[in-house]
Amino acid sequence: MQALLKESAKAAGATAFTPRFLFGEWSEVVDAWQLKDWEAYRDVARLGRKTRIGGKQRELLWSIFEAVRHGLEQRTLITWPDLFGRLAAHHEAGAKPPFDFAVVDEAQDVAIPELRFLAALGGTRPDALFFAGDLGQRIFQQPFSWKSLGVDIRGRSHMLRINYRTSHQIRAQADRLLPASLSDVDGNAESRRGTVSVFNGPPPVVKTYGTSAEEIAGVASWIADLVEDGMEPQEIGVFVRSERELKRARAALQSAGIDAAELSDSAEVPAGRVAIGTMHLAKGLEFRAVAVMACDDEVIPSQERIEAVADDADLEEVYDTERHLLYVACTRARDHLMISGVAPASEFLDDLRIS
Repeated sequence: MQALLKESAKAAGATAFTPRFLFGEWSEVVDAWQLKDWEAYRDVARLGRKTRIGGKQRELLWSIFEAVRHGLEQRTLITWPDLFGRLAAHHEAGAKPPFDFAVVDEAQDVAIPELRFLAALGGTRPDALFFAGDLGQRIFQQPFSWKSLGVDIRGRSHMLRINYRTSHQIRAQADRLLPASLSDVDGNAESRRGTVSVFNGPPPVVKTYGTSAEEIAGVASWIADLVEDGMEPQEIGVFVRSERELKRARAALQSAGIDAAELSDSAEVPAGRVAIGTMHLAKGLEFRAVAVMACDDEVIPSQERIEAVADDADLEEVYDTERHLLYVACTRARDHLMISGVAPASEFLDDLRIS
C-alpha cells in the first residue's frame, strides 16, 4: 500500500504531502469510511485528522486516492476495511445473521469498518450488541462518531467502578497520567473518580538514573529481589516504548541472571522466563510485577512522532496517545510496578510522582 500511494502521489505531482500523512489520510479517512467518489471525500468530517487541508489540497489528494483504488482493482486486491464494508452491505441487505448477540471487548480500539459491520450484524434487534472498553486505553484508533454508524450508546452505558486486577496504589498513580474525565466524539464521558481497587500493595517505584548502566543495574536488582522473595519469572514483565529500547530490557535481565522471552502478537511466556516487549504489545496482558524502562526524554513522548507532526494541532493527539500508551504499560501490573528512565527523564514521570 505504501508503494502504491507513493507511486500515485508521484504521478499526480504531489510533492508537498509526506508518505506518513498520505498513509494516515488513506487508512483513517478514505479507506476507513469506504469513500468511493470525490463528493464523499469532499464532505467527510475528518475527525481525528487535525492537519487542516484546503479545497484545492483535497482535490489533489482525491486524485491520488482515486488512482490507488484503481491500482487495487487492477491487482484484484481489497483492503480489510473493504472486506468489512462488503460484509456490512451483505447483512444490511437482509442476510440472516450468524449470531443473535455479539460481545465486543476492548471496544475503545474498534475501528470504523469493524463497527459498521457490527452495527449491520446487530441490525434493529434490541440489545444485540454488548461493548466493554476503557477510553484510557485507546492507543490504536483515532476517535470517530459511533452514533453516525448507527451505534448510539448515549444513556445506555455506565462505568464499572470496582477494579479487581490492579492494586489501589498502582491504579491511583497510573490514573495521574490521564484527565479526571475522558469523553468520546459523541459526548459520552468516563469519569475516573470514584473507582476503587479491592486490594492494596506497595507503592510504585519511580526512579530517574544518571546513566543507562545505572538504570539497568537498578531494574535488575528490583527484579532479582522479587524472584528471591518467591515470585516466578513468568509473572514479571518488562516494557519499553519501542524496539530501539529493548536492548536495555535484555541487559537488565542478563544482569539479573534471568532468561528473557520476547513478546510477539502470539507468543506465550514460557515458565522460568521474564517477558519483555514494547508497550504496544502490553495491551491485554497481566503480570504480578511490571518494570517500565527507558522512559527518557525524547523516548516517550516519541520525538519521532513529534517531529513528524504537520500541524501544531496534531501535537495534542500525539501527547494524548503517548500518555495512554504509558498508562496501558503501567496498568499491566497487579502488585508491583517500577517506572524508570535516564536523566533527563520523560516529563510524564513528573506526573507519576506523588507530590
